Amino acid sequence: MNKTVRIALVALLCVGAAACSKKQEVKPQPAPEQAAPVQAPVSDGKYTPADLDTDACLRQRVVYFDFDKTEIKPEFQQIMACHAKYLQDRPTSHIRLEGNADERGSREYNLGLGERRGNAVSDALQANGGSASQLEVISYGKEKPVCREHNEDCWSKNRRVEIVYTAQ
Repeated sequence: MNKTVRIALVALLCVGAAACSKKQEVKPQPAPEQAAPVQAPVSDGKYTPADLDTDACLRQRVVYFDFDKTEIKPEFQQIMACHAKYLQDRPTSHIRLEGNADERGSREYNLGLGERRGNAVSDALQANGGSASQLEVISYGKEKPVCREHNEDCWSKNRRVEIVYTAQ
């Protein structure tokens, strides 16, 4: 490049830089009116009575048992923890644990088995933080079947404890 072209380029750059450094007057545009943002209420992590119908864990209110057994199966441990937390969060709530058995065995035996199953659920709830004063155990034995057929599939549905909230 020859010398005159270089000088012309430098001069052009200086003029351009000077023009860029000048402040341009910009008229402020009025801001569009916006509603104040609505903030969701902060959850304190505690269960509410509405959660009994919306929370997947709390909606599960039946614990099933194996034949002649009172031990809670591992798949029901999470349910015990959820209901125990609800009892902790809601000290005025109360649960009735309704123990049931299948049709096999005597009336007296099944009443006792239903009570032992209800007590097993009560113990599990208390072990997870629930209070004994919030729990009531009742046994119906074989008197309230949900299935009346005479086969293993049906009997397995009748070997249960139902969790019934009497005060939320």
